[in-house]
Amino acid sequence: MTSPSFKDSNGHLAQGFKPRHVTMLSIAGIIGAGLFVGSGHAIAAAGPAVLLAYLFSGLLVVLVMRMLGEMAVANPDTGSFSTYADQAIGRWAGFTIGWLYWWFWVLVIPIEALAAGHVLNQWFPAVDAWVFASASIVLLAVTNLFSVAKYGEFEFWFAMAKVVAIIGFISLGAAVLMGWIPERQASGLSRLMEEHGGFAPNGLSAVVGAFITIMFSFIGTEAVTIAAAESNDPAQNIAKATRSVIWRIGVFYLLSIFVVISVVPWNDPLLASVGSYQRALELMNIPHAKLLVDAVVLIAVASCMNSSIYIASRMLYSLGRRGDAPKALKATSAAGVPRSAVIASTVLGAGVTLFSYFMPAGLFQFLLASSGAIALLVYLVIAISQLRMRRMLRRQNVELAFRMWLFPWLTWLVIVFISAALAVMMVTPEHRSEVSTTLGLALVISLIGLVSSRQQTHPQRAASLG
Repeated sequence: MTSPSFKDSNGHLAQGFKPRHVTMLSIAGIIGAGLFVGSGHAIAAAGPAVLLAYLFSGLLVVLVMRMLGEMAVANPDTGSFSTYADQAIGRWAGFTIGWLYWWFWVLVIPIEALAAGHVLNQWFPAVDAWVFASASIVLLAVTNLFSVAKYGEFEFWFAMAKVVAIIGFISLGAAVLMGWIPERQASGLSRLMEEHGGFAPNGLSAVVGAFITIMFSFIGTEAVTIAAAESNDPAQNIAKATRSVIWRIGVFYLLSIFVVISVVPWNDPLLASVGSYQRALELMNIPHAKLLVDAVVLIAVASCMNSSIYIASRMLYSLGRRGDAPKALKATSAAGVPRSAVIASTVLGAGVTLFSYFMPAGLFQFLLASSGAIALLVYLVIAISQLRMRRMLRRQNVELAFRMWLFPWLTWLVIVFISAALAVMMVTPEHRSEVSTTLGLALVISLIGLVSSRQQTHPQRAASLG
């Protein structure tokens, strides 16, 4: 099997990522504001049993990444799972999941920009939040326009700051819980099983609801397979990142959330409003807790916004390269950057940001709902693609250097599990609008893809898998 070439700027991407860029991107790619702030909502809903929701969410991500890693190591491509869906399922599938994924990350841009604007407005109230939000988008778009190496450097240091913050928080929490810092107080591990209603005070249904909420905080893990295509050794970088996903989820999510629920009562009225990390630091009597967390959140949202522009532009570039988007979007600069795709994604993200400030809130919420179930759809498509791709490769006697565990049983288990999760969302009132709106959007895009596939021959179909 041959891998796509990304060595020149004649419509191809540059190999600008250094190994340390890819390593740090893979380590911190799943760390966003959802961990520092949004996790408080999940804890408030499920209590200490939220650990089960994080555990099962993390396990699902590990299995999906293993499947994606198998395909990506065999055939690195900046279109990642969209390209593999095209090859294994059909052009309409790659078309649909590619555009849905692009739309998801375009909507992440305003979400993170709004968060950045809110933090900066609190520090400098004389300037409106929308000005900060817009300025942050422009600044980070610029870092994406010149070279992938510049984006890699920005994201490397953003990621480093997030990793240091989490490790510092875990270390401080452990010291307090072990009684090594006498002047700091925390009530300890007993609250997990004994206090405030026990381990699962709101029952297992609350854990299921928390799982669905948490699941969306993990999306972005798969983006390393997109970024690695712009490195010198994509197959090795993808394999390394995929193998490390277990400890990354274990440390950054499970361990840090364990510290939070050991310190903060799940029914603390301030948990959801101020965020899990800030509330934990406050109860540990750490001075300037809000300022510290706000600074980390600002770094986290800037990192996520930076990554959103990058991921959205690369998926749009891949769609253009495969004939599923306007041809202009597959053009690259002399530095190998798909500037048209960067600008198009950024302009739409900035437009939605301004739209959220000056238009009715209900319309913005409707747009957000349209991406609510995309994470699960992406994971479902990855599983189905891997199931079919393995059979295709077996018929061609291709030796795989990286394999999914217990194939095909674990692959089928993931498919059934995700299908069940989507069904649960459909019958759950608080998630019904998300899954129905997303599925409706997916159906429309699929129909467009089916019509488009009949009108033209896909440029890569004849060369797929070889």
